[in-house]
Parts: sequence; C-alpha cells; structure tokens
Amino acid sequence: MDVVDKDKEYTLFAGRSSPIVDCVVALAAGVLTTLSAAPFSLWWLGPVTVALVYWKIQLLTPAMATLRGWCYGVGLFGSGTSWVFVAIHDFSGTGALVAMFLTTLFVSVLALFFAVPFGLYRRITGPRFAFLSFAGMWVVSEWLRTWMLTGFPWLLLGTSQIDSPLAPWAPVGGVYLLSLMTALTGTLGVEVLRRRWSFLVPMAALWIVPFLLPAQWTTPAGKPIRVALLQGNLDQRIKWTAQGQREAISIYTAMTREQARDIDLIVWPEAALPMLEQEAQQILEQVASDLGPDTALLTGILQRDSEGRSYNSVIGLNDVQGEYQKAHLVPFGEYLPFQSLLAGTLAFFDLPVPRLTPGSGEQAPLHVAGATIGNAICYEIIFADHVAQQARNAELLLTVSNDTWFGRSIGPHQHLQMARLRALENGRHLLRATSNGVTAIIDSQGHVTARAPQFEQASLT
Repeated sequence: MDVVDKDKEYTLFAGRSSPIVDCVVALAAGVLTTLSAAPFSLWWLGPVTVALVYWKIQLLTPAMATLRGWCYGVGLFGSGTSWVFVAIHDFSGTGALVAMFLTTLFVSVLALFFAVPFGLYRRITGPRFAFLSFAGMWVVSEWLRTWMLTGFPWLLLGTSQIDSPLAPWAPVGGVYLLSLMTALTGTLGVEVLRRRWSFLVPMAALWIVPFLLPAQWTTPAGKPIRVALLQGNLDQRIKWTAQGQREAISIYTAMTREQARDIDLIVWPEAALPMLEQEAQQILEQVASDLGPDTALLTGILQRDSEGRSYNSVIGLNDVQGEYQKAHLVPFGEYLPFQSLLAGTLAFFDLPVPRLTPGSGEQAPLHVAGATIGNAICYEIIFADHVAQQARNAELLLTVSNDTWFGRSIGPHQHLQMARLRALENGRHLLRATSNGVTAIIDSQGHVTARAPQFEQASLT
C-alpha cells in the first residue's frame, strides 16, 4: 500500500479537521496528560492522550504537525507546571503580570520539546510502522528534555504509570521504557480502532508481560533501621529572616529531642536551618549532645568553602561518614544558566540572582547507622540517571527537599510520584524528608508505606 492509499484510509476513517479544532484537541490532550499524573493519578489517560495526538497525524503537513505538538505541550505544561507561577509570584515578590509573563514564556519554550519532534516525525517518516516510530519519537523527545537546557524531566509520560499494570517495566528499563510502553499502547490502540486486528497481539503483550516479570528485583541487605523524618512546616516567607532562623532552630531542636532515644536515624529536610553550616556550628553541637549514643542525624544545610563557593548539602551528626553536595542545581532557582547574558534580565525584573555551586557528579554514598545511603536533594530526584548512580553502591535512598516553593499546588504530589518511581526503578527503599510535605517512606516497589500530612509539623517514623 503506498502513501496515497494510506492517506485515503486515514481520511475515510477519521475525517479531516480544521487547524483550530486540531489545536483544541491537542491542548485538551495535554491537560489530560496532567490528569494522568499525581495528584489525580488517572493513569489510564496516559495512553489515551498519546492516541489523541497520534490520530490522523499522517494527514498533517510538517507545519501542522509542529503546531499540534506545540499545542499539546502548552496544554501539558500550562496545566501541569502551573506551580511555576506560584513560585515566582508568591515567593519572589514578583508582580502578577511579570510572573504570568515569565510562566507563559517557560511553558512556551518547554512546548517546543513536542513541537519540533512532531514536525520532524511528519517530515522524515512515512506510514510504514508509524505506530512504532511515533512512540519512539515520543521517548526521544523526553530523553532530550532530560538534558537539554540543563534538563527538566518533569511530567514524563512513564511517571504517570507508577500505579498501572505497566509499572513492572520500570525496573527493566526505567522511566523511558515505561514511557515507550505507554506510548505504544496509545498508538497501537489507534491502529486497532482502524480495524487492524493483528495489532491486538503486540498491544496485549505490552500488558501481559509485566505479570510475568519478577515481583522483586533486589533483596534486602543489612539490618532494619529505625528512622524519624522531621517536617518542620516553617513558613517560606520568613524562613531566611532572623525570625525564621529562631523558629527553625526552636522547631527542629525540640522535635529532635522528642525522637532522640529510640531512633537509629533522624532526618531533617533540605536547608532545615536557614543559615550556613559555619553559622550553625554551635546549634549542631548542642543537637549532637542531645542525641542518644546510637542515634545519627542527617540534615540539609548550606555550606561555604574557603574560596567563597556555596553548596546545597547534606551533612551528618554522630556516627555518619561522608557528606553530600547537590550536583544538579535548579536553573534560575539555585544558579543562573548563561549568566553573562541573563543576569541583567533578572535585575530588570527585580529577581534575585542565585549563586550556588554544583557538587561533583560522582559522589560516594553516606555511611549511617550501619547502612549505605544514596542521596538526592530536592530537584535531583527527578533525574533517573543521577539516582541510579547514587543507588549503585547504596542500600537505601534518601531525598531531602523544600517543597514550600510549590505553595498549595499540585507540585509536591508530582514530586512525590517521581520519587516513588525512582524507588521502583532501583529496587531501593526511599526516605523523603520535606519542609512541609509530602514527607514519606517508600518501599522498593514504589509504594508509600507511611506519609505525614502536608502543611503540619510532623515526625514520621
């Protein structure tokens, strides 16, 4: 069958739509992808959204396919990363109009990660094996988004499937294989709807094979440890003021004393004390003296070296060997990409210019309470390769985070879902200590076994 016949088949089966209708459908598909992820977790919408944007794509010109991809990206990131507006407006003192402009710019640029691949797909591929090449293109676009422009692997399609029957694919090939299987389900589903019944076989295989895979890819090592994850719930608006320092010290020292005797490991969240490690030395020494002889403590804190470089770090008290410095910093939040070009722009908008230094990409795990612990600070947990590197020589994973920047948005729930997938991919239990939620203990299957309520002071054991 030649290309013309294929186009006729698409036309007869689906009919043609106007560019406006096509764009509206793509926007809606993007929003539905957000609904497939946490906190909504309607995972079955993942394949459906792929089917919606794959539908009739062979009829589109490369330019129209590019527009469809961009509209899909706007729908996805406009709904799924709406918390960017909250972070800019509520916590940096930026006016609503400027925050809206910056958020719109952010969403529009991210949407290009779908626009360009969709256009290239239509330009360089034909109808033969279209279902496979489209799904492959999807995964390549996600992979590119992981590292281009410093990387932003948020809302990857596979992440939404953590609670679906496809989830057992994750330990086999990680989030990208999970994305591929989800995308293939969508494209194969469209082919089946076109009455190509032979496509039922590979489609069924995608969903049957996970039931045949091992339920557990790793085995527990070492003795169990008793942990307490402390969530101080300090208001971000005052955190870096003198009042915030006093409150943070009071909150975390008091909560620690309550847990100091019957626990092997106490964990404070990212930058729990809003000061440099050198400034907090007396406080940390007092906390160490309050701990039991067999109790260790890990905390996120800012460090500054002799050359004036600052790091977002995890350090330990009592029997802790090693420390960790955040390697993958948040662009614009912790460092400024293309600083020589953009520093003046941030000054124009009256935004702070971040100046943290990244730690080494290869860092050894911490040795704490008889266990080796791999680390990811906040944003790093969304990078599968970083967590895999940390997990390689670790028995347990730890992520400390300050999710107060998300406000009361969907961001913290998305962040937790990505942490769950990292646990499943690596077959490691994962501890997640946050400032105001969602603090959680996650098992090696990616299941949340305990969680603290958001926006409250809590000790999770």
